[in-house]
Amino acid sequence: MNRQRSPGITRGQLQRGSGTVLALVLGLVVIMASALIVLLGQSAAMASRAAAAADLAALAAADAARGITPGEPCAVAGEVAGRNNAALLSCFEGAGGTVQVRTELQVRTFLGAATGQARAGPPP
Repeated sequence: MNRQRSPGITRGQLQRGSGTVLALVLGLVVIMASALIVLLGQSAAMASRAAAAADLAALAAADAARGITPGEPCAVAGEVAGRNNAALLSCFEGAGGTVQVRTELQVRTFLGAATGQARAGPPP
């Protein structure tokens, strides 16, 4: 099928401006990809901070459970988690002086809250 063109309009004139639209779309794709990379990087950093808070809280609670430091293990874990800008979600004391804790960072991101879980106890 032949498209009917208006008299006096060439093929090049019909495509005028398409490069600008293509450049704008390409720029938008680059910006969106950059934003996604930043969000994923932020999520990874927050997950690492939540895991570190859980590790430190579990180690402190395990020391309290074994009597190395004073205090009730879960209260100590909550205090240490708070010092690391995290909230203690759960704390369980197990057999042999082991303690398992779960923390959540108090700072929430666009993708949600970061949580960490750790277990600590005496060396084997």
